[in-house]
Amino acid sequence: MRQLDDLDRRIIVATQDGLPLVPEPWRHVAGELGVEAEDLMDRVRAMQEDGIIRRIGLVPNHYALGYRHNGMSVWDVADEDVEAAGAAMTALGFVSHCYQRPRCPPAWPYNLFAMIHARDAATADSLVQRLAEALGPMSRGHLVLYSTRILKKTGLRLGA
Repeated sequence: MRQLDDLDRRIIVATQDGLPLVPEPWRHVAGELGVEAEDLMDRVRAMQEDGIIRRIGLVPNHYALGYRHNGMSVWDVADEDVEAAGAAMTALGFVSHCYQRPRCPPAWPYNLFAMIHARDAATADSLVQRLAEALGPMSRGHLVLYSTRILKKTGLRLGA
């Protein structure tokens, strides 16, 4: 992997806490760093290609948006059904993220995780019911672990 140079590091530090909420955020960051927007974007693309930046994504504050019932639903699905079950869940359109994790028997039989967000408890329960219906007999059991506060939601941070 290539070493970060000064401009790479300044780009990461300038964007790691989020992009500014302006019509052209990358152009704004480029201006703050004293570089052309095209050069900044070339650097960002190069860092993505090199694996220095793995992804750029939106991190919403669900509570601020009115979603107070955020639950990680965990499912016990036969390992050979995980891909089909995950596809069935995400096809519903309301699962924000879905992934497989190892089981820890006997206390934790769950291997498929799917996050749901709702404004009220009844809607959250309805969404989980829809997931159960979509899985049908693939589901051998599930739980829903509701969030009570916002946790970290950040990646590695570089010092300035």
